[in-house]
Amino acid sequence: MEEKKFDINSLIGFILIGGILMWMFFMNPSTPEEVVEETATEEVVVTPDETSLNNPDRVTAQLSDSASVEQAQSRLGAFGYSATLASAIENTTTVENDVLELTFENKGGYISEARLKNFKTYNSDPVYLIKDGNATFNLNFTTTDGRILDTQNLFFEPTVNQDGENTVISMKLKVSENEFLEYRYVLKPGEYMLDFAVRSQGLNDVFNTTNPVTLDWKLKGYRHAKSISYENRYTELIFEYGDGSDDYVTDGEDEDEDITYVAYKQHFFTSILLTDTPFETGRFKSENLVEDEQVDTVFTKAFASTLPLKLQGGELNYNMNWYYGPSDYKILNDYDRNLDEIMPLGWGIFGWMNQHVFIPLFAFLSIYLPNYGIAIIVMTILIKIALSPVQYKQYVSQAKMKVLRPEINELNEKYKDNAMKKQQETMKLYSKAGASPMSGCLPALMQIPVFYALFQFFPSAFQLRQKGFLWAEDLSSYDTIAQLPFHIPFYGDHISLFPILASIAIFIYMMMTTGQTMQNAQQPGMPNMKFIMYLSPLFMLVFFNNYASGLSLYYLTSNLITIGIMLVIKNFILDEDKILAKIQENKKKPKKQGKFARKMQEMMEQAEQQKKGKK
Repeated sequence: MEEKKFDINSLIGFILIGGILMWMFFMNPSTPEEVVEETATEEVVVTPDETSLNNPDRVTAQLSDSASVEQAQSRLGAFGYSATLASAIENTTTVENDVLELTFENKGGYISEARLKNFKTYNSDPVYLIKDGNATFNLNFTTTDGRILDTQNLFFEPTVNQDGENTVISMKLKVSENEFLEYRYVLKPGEYMLDFAVRSQGLNDVFNTTNPVTLDWKLKGYRHAKSISYENRYTELIFEYGDGSDDYVTDGEDEDEDITYVAYKQHFFTSILLTDTPFETGRFKSENLVEDEQVDTVFTKAFASTLPLKLQGGELNYNMNWYYGPSDYKILNDYDRNLDEIMPLGWGIFGWMNQHVFIPLFAFLSIYLPNYGIAIIVMTILIKIALSPVQYKQYVSQAKMKVLRPEINELNEKYKDNAMKKQQETMKLYSKAGASPMSGCLPALMQIPVFYALFQFFPSAFQLRQKGFLWAEDLSSYDTIAQLPFHIPFYGDHISLFPILASIAIFIYMMMTTGQTMQNAQQPGMPNMKFIMYLSPLFMLVFFNNYASGLSLYYLTSNLITIGIMLVIKNFILDEDKILAKIQENKKKPKKQGKFARKMQEMMEQAEQQKKGKK
């Protein structure tokens, strides 16, 4: 019964709905005129005026667009056109190749993100050179109607095309469809270097030629390394000027003429702007943002460059390049644009040794050895072998001085009240014996260029970055065997083992070379050898605690080899009895003095006579 009742109710409902619809149809019939009008509206394409009459909403939208255009033109002048395009929104365009991922902003037309795809920071984050507004690129110019505009506030229209394997990104700031300012970027496969052109078309009546177009490039360098103070030490602004000379700004301001490139170097990564047409002048500023190692600072330094662009026939036409990549000597040098000067390899002979000896040698060893730490050890051994003839002469000189020590002590005691006579007799002894304290110093001085060049090489060796050896996780940064719960000034909040071992090796070496000297009376005017013996290891222990462990590994290996060579020479090569016999034989031979020695002796004798005359 319930199922039957449900069917009846449904039928009644359908009948009622149908009746209501029929009633509405007969109460609102369409006239023939209305039917014709509706048909005409659907099929006929009307003019804008007819659209305005038949569609009041569309009229309102058109009036609104016109008002926007007028407002944009009132604010931006000729460039108001760019504000009316569909691209006048906050939007980005991203492209990439094998090594770089770049993002471009519609607003400003510049690169707003630059990520190096094959590298990570010390805490395994992606390496960004540009991100989250840390960099700006802006052209400031004056228009013929007196407006001062900045491209970073204007909207560019982006297009991306393929030119063979190259990706071309065009960002156009338009005055009309065929008149514009264009940034043209070309990204090539596997390249950190982009082609970059700044050119204008049809703007000779827009740019005010009496005022220069100014290029402003700013960047705050992100922290990428474990020790921000160590990274900041090698973070600097470098520019090339004139005939290929280069200069740098670490903290402060500078300016020069005929600028060919500007580099913002962040130790192991670099952002570079290069130009084929030199900028007539350039103003540069670098500001240190690191106040304390203990503060977890995001940025290392803030860089800024101001470069004027010349108008030619009222138009801009500059061919430039961007480089976003590693501070790797080989990569930079291969571009053959003097970019190797960005690397702090030392000046003069120090840089020459790094470029032509140590960099090629280390690259060769790295190919055939399984670990970069082993490559450092083998390179150190080869360097010590190359320096062994110089060191041998130094040890022979030290042995002669040791044999003569008793006689020198006798002279010191005999003429203790007459410093002039003591010095005179000591020089005679050296001359007769064929020995000189300077003969030991000269070989040591000859090794200084090698030590300094390597001191510059290891902090700049990109190959060591994030490569481990033994307990060191990263040879380009400090090793840590213990983390301290507090911070020690100049030392840090950790303990590195390689500097400790290197300090011990230096102390043993100093004991072997200066121990005999310290047992004797300190000579007037001579440095305190005991002080030096303790200062050198202490300096190594403190200063190198935050330095690259690869550098400490080199010094440790170098001093261990030096100690070994000294022991071999002392016990198996040099015979002090033979040296003494040779000296005694030299004393018997008539010794012809050189002009300088003879002149010095005459001056000392005259001084001695004048002293006696006064008495």
